[in-house]
Amino acid sequence: MHIVLITPAPPGSMAGNRATAQRWAGLFEHEGHSVTIVTDFTGEYLQRHQGKHCDLVIALHAWRSHDAVAQVREALPHTPLIVVLTGTDIYHHQHHFPETTLETMDWADCLIGLHHRVVGDVPARYGRKLVTVLQSADQPLAPVPRNPDCFQVCVIGHLRDEKDSLRAALAAKLLPGNSRVEVINAGKPHTPEWEARAREEQAANPRFQWVGEIGKQEIQALMKRSHLMVISSIMEGGANVVSEACRAGLPILASDISGNIGLLGDDYPGYFKTGDERDLARLLSKAESSAEFVAELTHKVIERAVDFTPEAEQAALAAAIKMALAQRAALSRSE
Repeated sequence: MHIVLITPAPPGSMAGNRATAQRWAGLFEHEGHSVTIVTDFTGEYLQRHQGKHCDLVIALHAWRSHDAVAQVREALPHTPLIVVLTGTDIYHHQHHFPETTLETMDWADCLIGLHHRVVGDVPARYGRKLVTVLQSADQPLAPVPRNPDCFQVCVIGHLRDEKDSLRAALAAKLLPGNSRVEVINAGKPHTPEWEARAREEQAANPRFQWVGEIGKQEIQALMKRSHLMVISSIMEGGANVVSEACRAGLPILASDISGNIGLLGDDYPGYFKTGDERDLARLLSKAESSAEFVAELTHKVIERAVDFTPEAEQAALAAAIKMALAQRAALSRSE
């Protein structure tokens, strides 16, 4: 098939939606499909693009891709359509912009959720066409020696409100004076205000360092050097950084939001109360002082790692495509 992937993130962006589109393109091409990634859509564009017919459209982000999906439905009414639900779709836009967000979801032949709890977080009528696809990550190379003089904690992700990006830094300031915790934050600021906040925190907090946006290899190196990762988001659709940490065997402390629990499981012992730096500080202190606790977290993420392989993601995507094709074929027969 020729598959068109629509993502609002432009070429060169390190946003999660762009990374997902590029990874999926590779998985689809491995299966023999051809893929075009676009940031908008017009029927005219597709008609002239290398003369390729469009057999399937996948749109990432229900709210942001609404206009593009509307054009898909107008130009290609019989083409199967998959819509991927992001964290902001599920936990913000469907409540604050329900008309456009839910209309996109209605148009879809199949919806993709990126963690196991999505089915309970969207209206029940969408459950019949929802497929869970857990994002995969590569198996990292051998670990590197860690600095024995500190307990390094990494925070990886763009600096923005949804990520609650400085919560680990605030928690580190609450630790005892003899704590060896150092928080390294890697991510691009979403706004000038977020950059100012990161710089101010770094200047005032000796346990915090912000290294800005870094590439994939540098992120993997940071994970290898770290003893622990914190994901403090207040909303997530299924963060790929969790998949990466699990595949690396890197223990995680995670906010107790649906998007994290939907990846790590109800029984994961490393959750803290969302937005609560005191509860996070409690777990950081426990991790620093208890090798048994870190070993328990490590065992759990290694158990979860099998869910985040490229093979598992590819199989789930195949199931989503099968559903979309079947649903569109059934609708066409009924018309």
